[in-house]
Amino acid sequence: MKDEVRQAIKSMKTNKATGPDGISVEMIQSLGELGVDVMTKLINKIYDTDEIPEDLTKSIFIALPKKSGATECELHRTISLMSH
Repeated sequence: MKDEVRQAIKSMKTNKATGPDGISVEMIQSLGELGVDVMTKLINKIYDTDEIPEDLTKSIFIALPKKSGATECELHRTISLMSH
């Protein structure tokens, strides 16, 4: 499992907006092996308990205009900011 977590952290896209937790990919990657250990323990706990922590289920939806001055719903696209 540790190798999978290590690879997943390494392959995460950087320079992206943070989710509700305010934690960026760069912050997770900067933790190195400590981050791998913490994430592995968290994932194993989720598997063992079959429960996802509430903070990881929250996201923020933002409507972005496709063109300047858009006022109708169909002229917007939605992005979702989620915790890592």
